[in-house]
Amino acid sequence: MAWKRSAWRLTIGFTRGVKRLMDLVAAGILLLVLSPVMITVALLVRRDGGPVFFRQTRVGFRGREFGMLKFRSMCVDAEARLKELLAHNEKSDGITFKMKDDPRITPVGRFIRKSSMDELPQLINVLRGEMSLVGPRPPLPREVALYSPDDRRRLLAVPGITCLWQIGEREGRLLEVGDRNQIEFPEQVDLDVRYIESQSVFKDLLILAKTVPAVLLGKGGA
Repeated sequence: MAWKRSAWRLTIGFTRGVKRLMDLVAAGILLLVLSPVMITVALLVRRDGGPVFFRQTRVGFRGREFGMLKFRSMCVDAEARLKELLAHNEKSDGITFKMKDDPRITPVGRFIRKSSMDELPQLINVLRGEMSLVGPRPPLPREVALYSPDDRRRLLAVPGITCLWQIGEREGRLLEVGDRNQIEFPEQVDLDVRYIESQSVFKDLLILAKTVPAVLLGKGGA
């Protein structure tokens, strides 16, 4: 029995090592290749006034908090104005927040959110080891405070830039790409747990491949 446990730990450790190596190599290459796009976006955001980057506290692996980076897509006082907009939340779960015509979003911000370009700085979080390319999206502390014990299962993996519900994969079909806006919080948790329990390098590569058409087809922008 002891050798089985050791073999299992070795397998898990090897898988995590391969995943981390893939993250480092891919994030480094993507930052290099996408640097012209990121510089252009940074200049456009800067023209709106205020800082280029938005650093937001998120909850990562096993509840560890970190600063997640984004290109700023909202007005500089967006966090302060959130309380007055909570009554207009379109998400029935009350945990996550979404508003179709959120007045805090800038004109440039609307475009980069629709195209998911606002997420590109998270490649830096990947290099730091705070995030992975693929994994459950990192929640806000105020959201985690409302989690049930079952909801907290999604914190048992390193958070990622993309995941199953981000690409709208609900039924596990090979070529399935759907609209993430149609997926409510309880199903997001179920999909995250499904990923955690069956994650593999092949699955990560498949999710990354399906993220491209999800973005190009606009399946889940702001």
